Amino acid sequence: MLKRISQAVRGAALSDFVGAFWLAMVYMIRPKSTVIYPNERGPQSPRFRGEHALRRYPNGEERCIACKLCEAICPAQAITIEAEPREDGSRRTTRYDIDMVKCIYCGLCQEACPVDAIVEGPNVEFAVETREELYYDKERLLDNGDRWEREIAKNLELDAPYR
Repeated sequence: MLKRISQAVRGAALSDFVGAFWLAMVYMIRPKSTVIYPNERGPQSPRFRGEHALRRYPNGEERCIACKLCEAICPAQAITIEAEPREDGSRRTTRYDIDMVKCIYCGLCQEACPVDAIVEGPNVEFAVETREELYYDKERLLDNGDRWEREIAKNLELDAPYR
């Protein structure tokens, strides 16, 4: 009786070993899924939230209408907006600052904006040497928007059915 049990255990152990060995061989032959980061990048979701940017209309005018919804909804109070009326009666921002030290990248500012002026862009690589470089002013945000406009527009278009 003990002999049969030990043979069954050895048979099960052998089949487990063969199964594990086969699985190891399959993974050895399969192409590697490791990404060599600086040279290669993994796929990025259209909903990725990276460095902030202010967008412009195709005619070059900035989109922000100074409604201050993004400033009001920001849970970290990282956004500061000052606005003044223009000659035509519309309001535009004179100051738009984001303190990236406080920002928690929640995306609520992007969701609250009625004209898609403030967005979180595709850039994940923004390392700085000093803390002052993490205080974004309006010019830097507009430069980011100009730099990534095509990619931002494509991501917003892909995400539109889910908004």
